[in-house]
Amino acid sequence: MRSHFDEQLALLHREIIAMGALCERAIALSSKDLEEGKTERGGEVFAHVAKIKSQERDIEALCLRLLLQQQPVAKDLRAISAALKMVTDMERIGDNSGDIAEIVALGHITPVHDKLQIGEMASATVKMVTESIDAFVKNDVGSAKRVIAYDDVVDSHFDRIKRALIEVLRSCDDGEYALDLLMIAKYLERIGDHAVNIAGWVIFSITGKK
Repeated sequence: MRSHFDEQLALLHREIIAMGALCERAIALSSKDLEEGKTERGGEVFAHVAKIKSQERDIEALCLRLLLQQQPVAKDLRAISAALKMVTDMERIGDNSGDIAEIVALGHITPVHDKLQIGEMASATVKMVTESIDAFVKNDVGSAKRVIAYDDVVDSHFDRIKRALIEVLRSCDDGEYALDLLMIAKYLERIGDHAVNIAGWVIFSITGKK
């Protein structure tokens, strides 16, 4: 009986890793289009978002089966509870990646390498998502804590970009462009927050504390 339970836990671990990989890919693709001012990857982003939602439902069903059909000990219960929380944040990362792709698809965004350095914020956010998933894969509390600390970098990018865009809006030079970039920066900040949440649940699953 326990061996079957362990097999199901191992399956849960693999499914979360697979869902995390989809999230990493979705945010990386939307960020690439953002930096290049292109719309060619939007369809692929939306396909990933659909897969992420499907994966979330499958993982939730697996977690519920584990809870209802077995009597998990405290460590197992933490792992299952953390998984349920993590997939919610992963699904929202997918949604926010899709939101960014939708804005880029409007065609108002031009290459932004020299404009407000929003590409740097996107890269920092991708790093947070990737490393939060890596922390889960490696069962590494230290890596999870570094993800949480790195959120300050993303937040500082957001504050700087927001101030710069406010000045653009005041000048009425290109209000539509500025609002689009402000929304994208906000979505990136939210993705960073979800990566922090994932890292926090990794720590909880290992230590029982957040």
